[in-house]
Amino acid sequence: MIVASDLIGLPASASYETGIATHVGLVRNHNEDNCIADPDSGLWAVADGMGGHEAGDVASETVIEALRSIGSPASAPDLLARFEDRILRANKRLREIARERGSAIVGSTVAALLVFEQHYACVWSGDSRIYLIRAAAISQLSRDHTEAQELVDRGLLSAKEAKQWPRRNVLVRALGVQDDPEFDLNQGMLESGDVFVICSDGLTAHVEDQEIRDHVEHAPAQAACDALVALALKRGGTDNVTVIVMRYQSSRAEIRA
Repeated sequence: MIVASDLIGLPASASYETGIATHVGLVRNHNEDNCIADPDSGLWAVADGMGGHEAGDVASETVIEALRSIGSPASAPDLLARFEDRILRANKRLREIARERGSAIVGSTVAALLVFEQHYACVWSGDSRIYLIRAAAISQLSRDHTEAQELVDRGLLSAKEAKQWPRRNVLVRALGVQDDPEFDLNQGMLESGDVFVICSDGLTAHVEDQEIRDHVEHAPAQAACDALVALALKRGGTDNVTVIVMRYQSSRAEIRA
């Protein structure tokens, strides 16, 4: 379950420059990634159907379709509550689909950026990631829900070793896996010029964090998305790859300037 803190919005006018790019990659025969960018609702999200399980594309589409009905929130807590409601509905439907198909799991990751006025919240389950680029530095706001990351956290693997570990892609959390899905939440205050990158692991399998920053920092959002997908493909494109870039600009900052 998602635990909502008291996110009280402050009045502000803002613009959200958004780019989206997705590609099946060079190995897979269909795209199991889905995504949504809805600035009016304050929602940007990527879902990645779980590789190796039946109907990964159905799973990710089920998640995104549920989020399409999120509507216009009245406050930051309302936005978070609406998101949780839609995700719980999607999780219930994924469990139903699995039973209907006689499958053990029909699952998907989800990584979402929620924005209301000057506040943001990142909510995720699985290994799709959310980055923030601020003041020329990139930080990963999400933490991968994988066996490899757990071993890194316990000091049993280095970050470098984890990238080559045979079970590096095995998830420990995802939608559709259990009746009560588990999420993590990271929240903060927006600053004018912040750039968020939301992506499936098809990007991060081939592109390092600093390369993401270099491609995104000064480029238009759509051009940055296209360039990152092209780079992942150039390096093998072993998985579906999806990238959303959102650049936040406060009109207050523009007025002060």
